[in-house]
Amino acid sequence: MKKEYCGLFGIYGHPEAARMTYFGLYALQHRGQESAGIVTWDGTRIREQRGMGLVADVFSERHLGKELKGSVAVGHIRYSTTGASLLRNCQPFLVRFGNYNLAIAHNGNLVNTMELREELEASDSIFQTTIDSEVIVHLIAKYLNGCSLEEAVIKACNKVKGSYSLLLLCNDKIIAVRDPHGIRPLMLGRMGDAYVLASETCAFDLMEAEAIRSVAPGEMLVIQDRRLQSYRICDPQPVRQCVFELIYFARPDSEVFGEVVYERRKQMGCTLAHEAPVDADYVMPFPDSGFYAAIGYSQASGLPFEMSMVRNHYVGRTFIQPSQDMRDFSVRVKLNPVKSMIKGKRILIVEDSIVRGTTIRTRVKRLRELGAREIHMRVSCPPIRYPCFYGIDFSSKGELIAAHQSVDDIARFIGLDSLHYLSIEGLLESVRGNSQEPPYCMACFDGNYIIPPCGEGLKTCLDDVSLALSW
Repeated sequence: MKKEYCGLFGIYGHPEAARMTYFGLYALQHRGQESAGIVTWDGTRIREQRGMGLVADVFSERHLGKELKGSVAVGHIRYSTTGASLLRNCQPFLVRFGNYNLAIAHNGNLVNTMELREELEASDSIFQTTIDSEVIVHLIAKYLNGCSLEEAVIKACNKVKGSYSLLLLCNDKIIAVRDPHGIRPLMLGRMGDAYVLASETCAFDLMEAEAIRSVAPGEMLVIQDRRLQSYRICDPQPVRQCVFELIYFARPDSEVFGEVVYERRKQMGCTLAHEAPVDADYVMPFPDSGFYAAIGYSQASGLPFEMSMVRNHYVGRTFIQPSQDMRDFSVRVKLNPVKSMIKGKRILIVEDSIVRGTTIRTRVKRLRELGAREIHMRVSCPPIRYPCFYGIDFSSKGELIAAHQSVDDIARFIGLDSLHYLSIEGLLESVRGNSQEPPYCMACFDGNYIIPPCGEGLKTCLDDVSLALSW
């Protein structure tokens, strides 16, 4: 089970900012299905609409056409990695202090949340939510005494530790910030005279906006009076972009970290074919997770590509569903086999990753029941052996099958004739990160955390931690 973090969208200088933000969030819906929100500024007042559920369920024509007025807007879709699944935790999180109306939308996860929260509460800060993003707001409010807003944001960002891409709407300006290591993606674009910002370029494509560039790691952009200004929030740090964006999370039609996701996933499959060839009748994915890597494997190996499992497109991604009961139901109804393609066949399945292995085990068992002669699996990423502390909710080492079992043991557990994971070297080669210091976070594979997950008041250990804090 993998859970994603969040999706961000912002726009400055468009007469229908709320509607454009709705479309942007709609394009980013794959990044979270738990809640959605939009905040707008009309030159006089700030307006908001937030709710639990899908983008199409949270917003109506009344919201987009009448209530969310203004030419400036930020939006957020969420799956909770820190904080419970509650309406009060929906973002953008909106506060008012002094002359400022401030809304924050955050993608990522802070590792020193508890330490900072205790420090702020000791200084009489009152928290309204259980999300780590609220810590950033309180820090900004604290530093505003005697500082400009931009200075306060920079000071707050230098106080927090972890991953963050931020969009802040403060009265008549949008501020965008990306953490110094660039762990989470954030793109800048143009739509006519309007500036747009989004987690992925697929949000730009829907409204025919032009992608300009990524917000650089450690960069703060300030958009006001239709002007764009860039600031550094700190000295340059080693870049460690989340490689799982390219493996799994980002939409294949997006460009992330300067890479076309579709091409990188296909290359992972090609590399797999060279690393671990197998004598099989055909290659297949379990839709839609290993689809593009399976295409690459097929093309590189010469094995036919087939779709022996057909997806019901009216069932969402299982890992994003908040309820365990709903996840189990989704597994049962999500895929249906083409039985004539399975009996007596030697099948090679290409998957993008294995976390617990329980879902894949159920699917492989079904293929066995339908008479598959051999079932082999190739995985387009290395074994996930370590928790992620930066926003992907496989945050406990105890839930990772590869942390405790060998590849052969995992193959036996799932019911496979053979299993091979893409090597770390093969992954880096596939994402063109095989420089002396690859610009990707690989901590979930090798345990090398660019930001230490333990210490400084974060009471946890790698063996059995859960950072999904739910006070």
